[in-house]
Amino acid sequence: MPASYTLQRFVAELRAVTAGGPQVSAILQQVKPLARRFAASRELRGRCNLQCDEQQGFGFQLLHEEPDHTLAVAVLSWLPGRGTPPHDHGTWGVVVGVLGDEVNAFWQRVDDGTRPRHAELRRLSEKTFAPGDAIAITPEIIHSVRNETDRISVSLHVYGKNINFTGRSQFDPERRTVTPWTVVQN
Repeated sequence: MPASYTLQRFVAELRAVTAGGPQVSAILQQVKPLARRFAASRELRGRCNLQCDEQQGFGFQLLHEEPDHTLAVAVLSWLPGRGTPPHDHGTWGVVVGVLGDEVNAFWQRVDDGTRPRHAELRRLSEKTFAPGDAIAITPEIIHSVRNETDRISVSLHVYGKNINFTGRSQFDPERRTVTPWTVVQN
């Protein structure tokens, strides 16, 4: 991978992929290799600040976002032993491991969604993603993330829209609840 792959070039290629509104599956197929390339670049590694918000358990460093909140590119730094509750994104996304392993658990909503603030989830599977591994996420996928290592882990996240502007949700499988969710960005 060329070390000269820059954020500016990455964003230009993302714009080209999403121009004209192709289907989500086509976008994900094209964004995944671009995201892997940028995740391996010197520029991305130089931009990672590894700062985490102690309360939420991770840091969200926004590198790029279009004025209408689309094409958001961020670096997330995960504290050891911390992660997220099950959540959706409300948009497509591609996540690539940069430093350390992260465990992703995938969930399925099994209730009909008609009761406000109520949700029942069933855990489907779990996979550990290492540096260079990529996952494509459609808007309806529910997953949770956990850093089970003893060091901060880092991942590159590319979203069709900044996740704080999608109306996304977090889930509590034990309490069977669903609530709106935004993250603290640093």
